[in-house]
Parts: sequence; C-alpha cells; structure tokens
Amino acid sequence: MTDPTTPLALRPETVAVVAGRPSHTADQPLNVPVHLASTYVAGGELEYGRYGNPSWTAFEDTLGALEGGRCVAFASGIAAVSAVLDLVPTGGRVVAPRHSYTGTVMQLDDRAAAGRITVEYVDITDTSAVTAACEGAAMLWFESPTNPALEVADIPAVTAAAHAHGALVAVDNTFATPVLQRPLADGVDLVVHSATKYISGHSDVLMGAVVAADPAHADALTTRRSLGGAIPSALEAFLALRGLRTLPVRLERAQATATELVARLADHPALDEVRYPGFGAIISIVLRGGAAAADALVGRTRLWIHATSLGGVESTFERRRRWAAEAPTIPEGLVRLSVGLEHVDDLHADLVAALDGVAGDAESRHPLT
Repeated sequence: MTDPTTPLALRPETVAVVAGRPSHTADQPLNVPVHLASTYVAGGELEYGRYGNPSWTAFEDTLGALEGGRCVAFASGIAAVSAVLDLVPTGGRVVAPRHSYTGTVMQLDDRAAAGRITVEYVDITDTSAVTAACEGAAMLWFESPTNPALEVADIPAVTAAAHAHGALVAVDNTFATPVLQRPLADGVDLVVHSATKYISGHSDVLMGAVVAADPAHADALTTRRSLGGAIPSALEAFLALRGLRTLPVRLERAQATATELVARLADHPALDEVRYPGFGAIISIVLRGGAAAADALVGRTRLWIHATSLGGVESTFERRRRWAAEAPTIPEGLVRLSVGLEHVDDLHADLVAALDGVAGDAESRHPLT
C-alpha cells in the first residue's frame, strides 16, 4: 500500500490541477473559497489582511509547486518586478536585456535616475557580453524570450556567470510559463510572473508573482509586500488559480496554433520578418511598410484584437513602438501577436486578409512603373 505521506513525482499538468486544494475529507469544497476578510481573530498567523489570505496561499502553493520554489503573490506584475528590484542594494548595478518589457525598463531607469542603482543593458543572446557585464553586478535580470524581440538566452550559462560574480539572478518567465520552462532548475534565484497573462489566462485579472529558490528571499519579498501594501485581492487570487488549473491545456493549444501560423506566414509579401523562438504562443512580425503598415494592420482585422496585454484565450496584437518607452532598436513595423484559442484557420484567414489589404494599399500608393 502506498504511504499517503510520501510525495508523488507529478508532472506539471497534474500539479496544475491538484496543488493548492483543501484536504480530501467529507464536505470539504474542492476549491479554496474566496476569503473576503480584512481582519482575523488574534493569536494566529494571519492577524490582518495585509499579511495573508487563504486565497493567496492556495495560489502560491500551486504556482510554487509548478516552478519548484516558494511563491509570493503581488497586486500586479510590475509590483512583483518592483519587489525584486528592491533586493538590489543602494548603488548596486543591474544587468538587463536591451529588449525587455517596457514596464521593467521604466522601473530600472527610474531607479537609476534617482541614484538608487546603475543599469547596464546588454544583448541577452550574446553570452560572452552578458558574462563580462556581470562582473561587479548585484543582479542579472532578464527575460527569455524577450518582449517583444523574442530573443532567447542561454539560461544556465548566464546564470552561472552571474553567480560566479556574486550576483542574484532573476528571470521574467511570463511568456514561457513553468509549463515550458523552469528557470529555478537551471540555477536561477527568482522567477517573476505577470499572472495577468497566461497564468490567469482570461483577461480579467491583474496580479503578479515571484517564485524564490531560497526561502530567505521569499521572506524578504513577503516583507516588501507587507510594507508596500502591494497585495492581491482575494477574488483575483481565486480567479488566477482557477486560470492556472487549465494553463497546460491552454498553452498546448495556443502553441500548436502559433507554430502553424509561423509556417503559413513565413513567405507573406507584406512581411520582412517573422520572429518565433520555437516555443510558446507569442509571435512577432515585422511589416515591410513600417509603422504606417503596422498601424493599418491592427485596424483591419475582425478576430485579432488590438490590445496591449497578452496571454488570454482571445488573440491580441499590438505595434509595440507606439509606446514611447519601447527600445528604439525594435523595428517601427513590429507587431507582437499573442495567439489565443480560436481555430487556426480562422485566425490565419483574418490576419492574411488584413495583411493583403495593407499590401494592396501600399501598391495603390506606389504602383509599379
């Protein structure tokens, strides 16, 4: 007979479903309910709503099990980023990719402008350059794939290089999710998520999370959350966990569709480039007509929705250089596509019709002579 106290070696698809549940006893609900409480009876661990909530705990237990560490939930992805950057000592140097989520870049630049840290931006795909930049650094922060350039880092190599110089390593794993990539297994110290995206998956939650390999880092992040008040609501934690339950199957479907779309779009005459890291459900396309063509594209579709967020069941896209904070090395005509759960043929037909229309507009303005 199997000892019920022995941990099971479960696959991610199973962990996403079974972790963070109440005990299997009579009349227990299958899900941890929404705990709408600001104050608790004194004498326990919770005491006050800013310090803890059972709805947070259920979410944290599940995402922590998937990533292989201890999870701390935050009010938003950028709150999670901010808490991690708070671990950098005053005057410390952060090495980060030149192509990163604009909210992260704005956080880094704001802290640098205030004299709290210094920042060195690098090409995260150039492992030698990253290794050299890590000398004397306090933290290596990166995304893989990067947003929106979709560049992939050699996670074990750059992590080892950073650790050799005594730097902490933090990775934003929002695009890949723990279903496709587990950076803690490669030696990374901290994994960050915008749970708004794939984790919750339905465009109705604003939430973030950090998963730490070292419990001491998780304790420090919990302190930052309590002091700063960047706490998630109980309802959003409940919804994020409900979304997390279906993450593996959602991502499997979206990735299959993304892979097929990449193959079908490769030779479209309106495109200069199709970027795809080989996994996940984010594609970046670069339109031959630059910003004007990209702006025209996002206004022509019926299924694809022009929106700045991603990772939901619906397919969204956006010209990233419309944001002033986006890196100037990102092409003006780059459109980031977040592939949802619609049928691949419908998504392809809608996108190609729009691309053909953009190409036709360009031809009518500049006919061949």
